[in-house]
Amino acid sequence: MKKITAIYPSENRPMGDLITRSPLPTRTLQQIDPFIFLNHHGPQTYPPNNNGLPFGPHPHRGIETVTFIVSGDIAHQDSEGSKSVIGAGGIQWMTAGSGLIHAELSSDTFLKEGGDLEILQLWINLPAKHKMTQPFYQGVQANQMVKIDVASGVEMDLIAGTHGAYKGSVDTLTDVFLSTLNMEAGSTLTLDISEDRNIFFYVINGHVDVNHYEVHEYHLVEFDRKETSLHIKAHQQSMIILGHAKPLNEPMVAHGPFVMNTEEEIAQAYQDFREGKMGKWGNGE
Repeated sequence: MKKITAIYPSENRPMGDLITRSPLPTRTLQQIDPFIFLNHHGPQTYPPNNNGLPFGPHPHRGIETVTFIVSGDIAHQDSEGSKSVIGAGGIQWMTAGSGLIHAELSSDTFLKEGGDLEILQLWINLPAKHKMTQPFYQGVQANQMVKIDVASGVEMDLIAGTHGAYKGSVDTLTDVFLSTLNMEAGSTLTLDISEDRNIFFYVINGHVDVNHYEVHEYHLVEFDRKETSLHIKAHQQSMIILGHAKPLNEPMVAHGPFVMNTEEEIAQAYQDFREGKMGKWGNGE
């Protein structure tokens, strides 16, 4: 079995009335290359006539963002012209590439009616060769997701990459694998993951054993790359983000919404944003 090197709790980082936890990055963990950031918002319940999500227009460059909607919804809009409202069980995959501006807000319906909200956003670093690629966005509703019964009582939502004969729900620039696992209490799953790949394993909710270690909700697991076997047993109904990818092994400089390879590239990103090279917002979009 793969050896677990550490289990990291999420840190509380509330954003106004939005409950937010984050296991990555922290003072003790900078990245699980190429996975570099995770925010877990909620779970919580919003009343009718609420203000919804606070993520108004902001830029990105050099990364891909993946947003998991467990409950509630997100209305996406960006300076490339993409718009969508994705509901519970869906995901949004945005390749920021050379740069764009986007907003992630609650739909008009959610603002009016309120309801349960739980959303996570993961940032995946792009290799230097793809950092200036053309931006693009893909939204996938729950009923469009590739779903696989991978074991008794275990359903995989295959987001990116391949599993057996199945291909993920989104097209990607790299060979990153990303999924969510929904496990019934008492179910088990064994997977083999190549030694040349880093694993991203986060428990959204529930309580599981992973390679004989207990892992509770809101915890991120770091594995040694040696060996290949991953064995998971759910003590209760559980939901997990499981990803893996070859590490980029490149310099990383992160500043605000931009992730590049050098300080000079970060400075250029801010200059390009100020000069409108990542698109316009409002009347000029």
